[in-house]
Amino acid sequence: MDGIKISTTQNVELEYEPAGIGLRILSTILDMIFMLVYIVLVVYVVGVIGELKKAEYGEPDYLAITLVIIALLPVILYHFLSETFMNGQSFGKKILGIKVVKLDGTQPGIGSYALRSLLRIIDIHLFDGFVALISVALTDKSQRLGDMAAGTTVIKLGSKITLRDTILHKQQPDYTILFNQVALLNDKDIDTIKDILAYSISNNRPDVLTKLAVKVKTKMGVSSNLRDDEFLKAVIMDYSHYQFEK
Repeated sequence: MDGIKISTTQNVELEYEPAGIGLRILSTILDMIFMLVYIVLVVYVVGVIGELKKAEYGEPDYLAITLVIIALLPVILYHFLSETFMNGQSFGKKILGIKVVKLDGTQPGIGSYALRSLLRIIDIHLFDGFVALISVALTDKSQRLGDMAAGTTVIKLGSKITLRDTILHKQQPDYTILFNQVALLNDKDIDTIKDILAYSISNNRPDVLTKLAVKVKTKMGVSSNLRDDEFLKAVIMDYSHYQFEK
């Protein structure tokens, strides 16, 4: 399966492996299990409350029935809520190491997640997943209808990396900023640098690091003898402390 090339806001092209049909089916099954467990727990808890009320008043507890309906709303909105608040992942996707991304390199927004969730009705529910299977199998970027409408797809993430690997946020006492020119960067720049740094480390792509380092140095108007990864980590750390000190 060909890789999916995504151009970031720094114009650095990253290539990801699309999540295959098998992974997407498995993530859907896992999500269904999570939703089923949640439904059983809700129905059981509210059912116990209802039985207690019925025993006490001798009639069904319509409040309990109403609570069941309200409590089940997260199931109806499961994919939209989880992808929105878990950065493109449901619990099933997170377990399998796959996530939703925009093909133009920007961060998916509420509208993108809402479209994907809404079109699940056609992709998956109405035709038992047949439409989704066909479209993912036949499209170049492994997209179901919801993905095509939202401009998204689902990719496999690289190997997990730790905070120690990327030095993303950790503050250090008495830290001295190396590059005061980080003031020229913004949060979006730093988020992009973090993403590309993580990608390059997990996929062993020093060429991508070099390309990014050149662009960042140009934007900041600096030069450095540090290795590309060390320079980018220093920029992230500098920016973190710069923001903290403002």
